[in-house]
Amino acid sequence: MTDTRTTVVVITHDRCAELLRTLDRLAELPERPEVVVTDNGSTDGTATAVARHHPGVRLLRPGRNLGAVGRNLAIRQVRTPYVAFCDDDSWWAPGSLSGAADLLDRYPAVGTVTARILVEPDGTEDPIVEELRDSPVPRPGWLPGPALGSFLAAATVLRTDAFRAAGGFHPRLWLGGEEELLAADLAADGWWLMYADHLTVHHHPSRARDSTVRRSHGIRNTLWFTWLRRPLGVALRRTLHLARTVPRDTASLRAFAEATAALPWVLRERRVLPPEVEARLRALEPAQRDSTARSYTG
Repeated sequence: MTDTRTTVVVITHDRCAELLRTLDRLAELPERPEVVVTDNGSTDGTATAVARHHPGVRLLRPGRNLGAVGRNLAIRQVRTPYVAFCDDDSWWAPGSLSGAADLLDRYPAVGTVTARILVEPDGTEDPIVEELRDSPVPRPGWLPGPALGSFLAAATVLRTDAFRAAGGFHPRLWLGGEEELLAADLAADGWWLMYADHLTVHHHPSRARDSTVRRSHGIRNTLWFTWLRRPLGVALRRTLHLARTVPRDTASLRAFAEATAALPWVLRERRVLPPEVEARLRALEPAQRDSTARSYTG
């Protein structure tokens, strides 16, 4: 059942064992997708191991850790109409890549398709799935699944041309909620983002992660996105809400300090979203206030 419509892009950094497990799973998929890996400056022998065990994988070695921009680098190599993102500790279920491509083929106004996430080794649903399934974003009658205001990179298939036209991941955001800005820009370009419950991604969280740094970047990136794209009143309210609700610790303080220090470039790049896209984001705000799955507690 080889399917040539989708290329899988993976970024990795010093998680050789997890990456090899993911590549093993991707190699077993009936779709037989092309796979591009950006090794973000690993020092644990990742590149050598990939070349030895998966010589068919296209391996990019920028020589430093580019964060999410490693995906931008990989997509320069993509020649298929669709691209599926995948972290080095996650993998797509058999048939799900083809299922996402079928949706994108059938609905030309859909730009991204996000799958259900099962957390391994127990196979339980990630808490975020319930929020995706019950998304309050208003959707047109033709959309075959819930409309989303953003997407999760490790569980999403996108139109390659739409990703490129929107500019890809912003280089300053690095990692941690980096999808939110790109998602808004895709919506501003006229694309719909959707969730598909019949598609599945497996996630086996790596132990090699710094959750405190990731949380700090998540808060910072949320602030940057808010200041870059939301109307002034909304941006002020969202900033005050975050200041009241994030944990009172060093990571949060660092996030606000980094965000504030970047105000000159943020103001230069500020571009408020079209009203129809802003309306979608406002529909999400009550759910975001009550969310436990996406809280900034690490």
